[in-house]
Amino acid sequence: MRILIVEDEEKMRTYLQRGLTEASYGVAVAGNGEDGLFMALEEDFDLLILDVMLPVIDGLEVLRRLRQRKSTPVLLLTARDSVPDKVEGLELGADDYLAKPFAYAELLARIRSLLRRSRDVGTTTLRIADLELDLVKRRVKRAGARVELTAQEFALLQLLAEREVEILTRAFITSQVWD
Repeated sequence: MRILIVEDEEKMRTYLQRGLTEASYGVAVAGNGEDGLFMALEEDFDLLILDVMLPVIDGLEVLRRLRQRKSTPVLLLTARDSVPDKVEGLELGADDYLAKPFAYAELLARIRSLLRRSRDVGTTTLRIADLELDLVKRRVKRAGARVELTAQEFALLQLLAEREVEILTRAFITSQVWD
């Protein structure tokens, strides 16, 4: 599953990218609203983590424009923690709102929850013959035995399993698995 992080603060962006990569997610990053909006509209992501206070285009405007074309789940992750700020973000179409500072375990739980909700019921597991991919827990079993994979290996296997009847170009695979 691919996540786009749009965060202007470099330390926070790096922290999130490293943590989510270690949690076996494919991660792309953008440092301002304009780049983040472009990436969100041009590529397919399973989740967008969006800061509100961004340079060039603020996060709420990114959200407004994104909602005109896509329904990608959005988690607003911001220092703005007042009730009116939360209400505004949710009213504009955010799926969840988490104020900084936050507990990393809570962020992961919210991500898993959003990803579960964004998939149709019953599609959290992909099965092909004796291969089973748990898309929420990011686990693979073959003939009942657990298979350990890196984040990129899992992303590649998931992509191939989801599009098993399609012929995929090298450029497409690269864009989806390696950022």
